[in-house]
Amino acid sequence: MYLVYCMRRIECPRCGIKTEQVPWADGKNQCCNVYRLFLARWARRLSWSEVAQIFGTSWNVVCRSIRWVVDYGLTKRPMDHIASIWVDEVCIWRGHKYRTVVYQIDEGLRRLLWVGRERTEATLRGFFTFLVEERTQGIRFVASDMWKPYLDVIQEKASQALHVLDRFHIVAKLNKAIDEVRAKEARQMKADGYEPILKRTRWCFLKRPENQIRKLSDVLKYDLKTVRAYLLKGAFEAFWDYTSPYWAGWYLDKWCTRAMKSRLEPIQQFVGTLRNHRELLLNWFRAKKEISCGCVEGLNANVKLAIRKARGFKSYVVAETALYHELGRLPEPEFTHRFC
Repeated sequence: MYLVYCMRRIECPRCGIKTEQVPWADGKNQCCNVYRLFLARWARRLSWSEVAQIFGTSWNVVCRSIRWVVDYGLTKRPMDHIASIWVDEVCIWRGHKYRTVVYQIDEGLRRLLWVGRERTEATLRGFFTFLVEERTQGIRFVASDMWKPYLDVIQEKASQALHVLDRFHIVAKLNKAIDEVRAKEARQMKADGYEPILKRTRWCFLKRPENQIRKLSDVLKYDLKTVRAYLLKGAFEAFWDYTSPYWAGWYLDKWCTRAMKSRLEPIQQFVGTLRNHRELLLNWFRAKKEISCGCVEGLNANVKLAIRKARGFKSYVVAETALYHELGRLPEPEFTHRFC
């Protein structure tokens, strides 16, 4: 069904030539507002190209419809009572092209608050400028990884909040150190002509014991540097079981002392990282373990899903539109009738 209507034009001596405003469309857009909302809703279920193909339109029309809905939602969304945020980076294109994302992770409301173009101090400062100082002072918890520009800006702009380090990134750094020990020792054993017992054992040392597919019994009976690093990893897991910040700090100091005596350079470098961020690590216990990276990993997975559904774009603006549309939980325009 098509509606053909010639909008009247008015020539005003003060404002110039103006076009009549109609309630079902905006500006010179050839699609009615209800239809644009209809396309945007379907774009949450299917890829944008599939929506265009099914409903007999083009990818550009679907993209413009989503942009219109997102712009409306960004102006109407509530921004008060934000207590917990998570600062992270996501890669949306190849070549390590990252974007800074800030999530709200309050209980009952987990959504994307803001997207920045780069992974720099200036980018994160832009978020706090957008949030304004009054709302920033209401933030109680901030979580992030150990990226120094993030740490500096958070300390400057949200010093009243309890800053918690992401447990996932800490464990990932430890796994990286263990893998470096294993790879170096495997090359050395090969050069010395020993039996390649560390061959194809990478994931045996990186996975949790309950997720092991291959048994470690054959490797653990040898006195290897990799085995020592793996045993240190198992001992570090007990750190997360503490509830008291005091005793967690006591255990962390003991573990760091033991790890420094291992004479494993990658492990020693990891210990240096822990000691430099000791207080931020203990903030996880001061926050009563309420700040969990599980929800953020789910949000980051949906970021990749949103980028895949909007495939075919080449601009950052479209990437932002896709992320806000998928993760922003934005309010939508309301109409008396719906498109059938």
